[in-house]
Amino acid sequence: MASPSQNTKTSLVHVFVISFLGQGNVNPFLRLAKRLASKGMLVTFSAPELVGKEMRAVDENLIIDQPTPYGDGMIRFEFFEDGSSNQSITEDFDLRMEMLEQAGRRNLTKILKKQDDEGRPVSCIVNNPFFSWVCEIAESLGIPNALLWIQSCACFSIYYHYNFNLVPFPSELEPEKDVILPNMPVLKYDDLPTFLLHSSGFESVLKRIMLDQFNILSKPFCILVDSFQDLEHEVVKHMSKICPIRTIGPLLFNDPKIISPIRGDCTKIEEDCIEWLDSRPTSSVVYISFGSVAVPDQEQTDEIAFGLLNSGISFLWVMKPPPSYSVFQPVVLPDGFLSKVGGRGKIVTWCPQEQVLSHPSIAFFLTHCGWNSSMEAISSGVPIMAYPQWGDQATNAKYLVDVFKMGIRLSRGENGSKIIRREEIEKCLREASSDDPKVVEMKENARKWKKQAEEAVAERGSSAINIQAFVDELKNIHTKKQEENA
Repeated sequence: MASPSQNTKTSLVHVFVISFLGQGNVNPFLRLAKRLASKGMLVTFSAPELVGKEMRAVDENLIIDQPTPYGDGMIRFEFFEDGSSNQSITEDFDLRMEMLEQAGRRNLTKILKKQDDEGRPVSCIVNNPFFSWVCEIAESLGIPNALLWIQSCACFSIYYHYNFNLVPFPSELEPEKDVILPNMPVLKYDDLPTFLLHSSGFESVLKRIMLDQFNILSKPFCILVDSFQDLEHEVVKHMSKICPIRTIGPLLFNDPKIISPIRGDCTKIEEDCIEWLDSRPTSSVVYISFGSVAVPDQEQTDEIAFGLLNSGISFLWVMKPPPSYSVFQPVVLPDGFLSKVGGRGKIVTWCPQEQVLSHPSIAFFLTHCGWNSSMEAISSGVPIMAYPQWGDQATNAKYLVDVFKMGIRLSRGENGSKIIRREEIEKCLREASSDDPKVVEMKENARKWKKQAEEAVAERGSSAINIQAFVDELKNIHTKKQEENA
């Protein structure tokens, strides 16, 4: 006879969420998993085995395939073999992605079929846009599929209009052409996602993979977006008429009543940075992080270091070595930097960013403007200094600075390839730390967006309504399936 926990498990709607590589993908997918589990669902978090290895290295006890209670539901982990053991191809990004798809198609199909055999049939698969082939697996198995879009709705609109050739974009003949899209500000060529501007290298591979998803947009029955209605009202309204978009963010807000050890860290966190922040005065520290993948090159790292040193401002700087699958190279700090900085600066390899941004000692955030970091800054009410480098970051910087008006931008042009000198960095650091009316307005705007983010996920907020509608739809799908199999 099945145990009570097994009976509970099999009666729950089972949602299978599939993340791409990297912390920036893991975070929103695990946050969605928690949101759905809190509403009484069984959620399997899945990703390539390479992610599983990283997560188990941080805490092997937490990453298990047995369902773990979370709110009214449960979460479990199951990773799929991804071909990463074949070291001969890992340095060629295109081949790496091809191998990942081949292995993923084969092994994910087996895993999804196995769920039926183990008494927990999958009612819905939620995929990442970099894994468009998951939509085809879902279709072949007769499992409904939803897409979690983990960039802004503005970026979704850009890719959509680019893929279907609906408006003119920069080309070889007009490389610096402005782009005019419905319900969006005019975008200069260097405000666009860098994937669209490169015809070779790893970004061209990611562009092809991303656009593959747009070519099969009819397959997902809905597109969940980690944003909120008030933040991108006009573009959400416009794109919702074209695609079944539902804003459900910020996903980072968890139910405070749920106490759970479940985390998805791919790098060990240095918790002592919170103690260090406790020792600093209110609004006195600049937090610096460029995300989990990209690393500024050595020359730029030196310039940032000397800009910090010369500014005299306290800082917490995350310097994470690049992952093995990225094209970025490790960097080091200038000789004698730490001794010159003394106690007013702290360097860590990784930290609990949500906790850091909500700390009262943080004054502003020097960020690469990845969408996770952007949403975390917005949700924490922290103004930013934008230093976009690649992907969607230039577009996010445009919105954070010119539309949301909660930051200043360090550089323009060349999509991050221009070296920003220490003098400019020092000037911007001092400006952001001043009582200049422009800075005061940025801080007020940041607080305003924080309030609106909280309202979006609160009861009867736009994102709360949308996530509940998604949950209700999944329950209906589950009930129909049970009736068909009765």
